[in-house]
Amino acid sequence: MRLTFLGTGSAMPTGERTQTGLLLEADDRRLLIDCGSGVLGSLSGTNGGYADLDGALVTHHHLDHIADLLPLLKARWLADAPSLRIAGPEGTTTLLADLLDVHDYLREHVDPDVTDIGTGETTLSGFDISAREVNHSMAGFGYRVSPAGRDGPSMVFSGDTVADPSFLTLADGADVLVHDCSFPDDVETDNHATPAALGKALAEANVDVGTVYLTHLYPQTDGRHGEMLTSIAEHYVGDVAVATDGLAVDL
Repeated sequence: MRLTFLGTGSAMPTGERTQTGLLLEADDRRLLIDCGSGVLGSLSGTNGGYADLDGALVTHHHLDHIADLLPLLKARWLADAPSLRIAGPEGTTTLLADLLDVHDYLREHVDPDVTDIGTGETTLSGFDISAREVNHSMAGFGYRVSPAGRDGPSMVFSGDTVADPSFLTLADGADVLVHDCSFPDDVETDNHATPAALGKALAEANVDVGTVYLTHLYPQTDGRHGEMLTSIAEHYVGDVAVATDGLAVDL
């Protein structure tokens, strides 16, 4: 399974980081997770582009995670791609319907297969998915994802959340954990993770994870990545790295 970071930024793009998006590829299946502004362009630069995509999974409905969903659907229509399966937390079906109401000329051309999912296990487009609620200013999920129907590599994505040991237990045994680390420690936030808080939560959860990748990085983190990694290492001894747009990891 291959993980590609399409966007590792936040609601404030920097020119080096677009908004949130991940691509998972396994067994000739391709799954997009979140689709913030700029992600469609990043996706178009991958092998298979945006037309060869089997499904899309949404963590929550903040704009920096769904802004390119409708442009993606239009691009796929123009490319004569098949209907896309989309899944996300409660309200995702209504969200897509409302977006299409704004641009109703698309309705005769765009007909995504949209499903609201709950916590627990589901399967989407060739991937097994476990959804768990996260602690953010909007209801949403973090996900554990692996190729469907077989033992294999797994990846956990927190979406947007504070550092929470109860969520992090989902990552035990995962090859990769991609986690929100939006700000350095001296920036106050009550709905995102900071390095010290994440390090403490990882230590408390006592999980066995291959590598933790930090993402959803606001401009306030620029030039401070080393400091952030040091802060996490004061509490958690595992492998931690800062994700960058375009980074591809084989699991």
